[in-house]
Amino acid sequence: MAEPKRPLISESGASWYWLLAGPAAALTMIFVQYRAGLGLRLFVPLLFLVLVGGFLGLQVKAARVHTSVELTPETLREGTEVLPVSEIVAVYPDPENTVKAAGFMDKWQGRTLGLRATGPLEKWQTARTLGEINGIPRGRTAVGLKLTGGRYVQAWARDHDALRAALIPLVEDRNG
Repeated sequence: MAEPKRPLISESGASWYWLLAGPAAALTMIFVQYRAGLGLRLFVPLLFLVLVGGFLGLQVKAARVHTSVELTPETLREGTEVLPVSEIVAVYPDPENTVKAAGFMDKWQGRTLGLRATGPLEKWQTARTLGEINGIPRGRTAVGLKLTGGRYVQAWARDHDALRAALIPLVEDRNG
């Protein structure tokens, strides 16, 4: 049986350290009750511990499944979607123009809301994103890929420069 190759790039998606917010919320409630002169009543702190810890646990688990990235010499996994590296024909550099979301200040200043580009976009910038999430996850940056059959996709990672730097030699070695 062949050993699985060590990943070239690996991003977990979220940290389990967020679960420490549950005990922190419980301790905060104990402190608030003590300072209010109510003594030690465990119902509310335990409720905060379970609710905050439980909801954050669900969110962290979902983020670890849907926003994780792993690149091996054979595959690129974005969330639950696995793309064979053999299908990647080209890796594009950082784009000159970007798409920005218009936010509160734009509305306040009378501009229209929605997406607006800072200039003409590359073809891959309007392509679908890898993974099952609609769009690039928050805190990640897109990396443009051209696939076999003339298809374009957007890969993404927190450290997009490292992902791009690891993908380029894999694609160049295969394409000669």
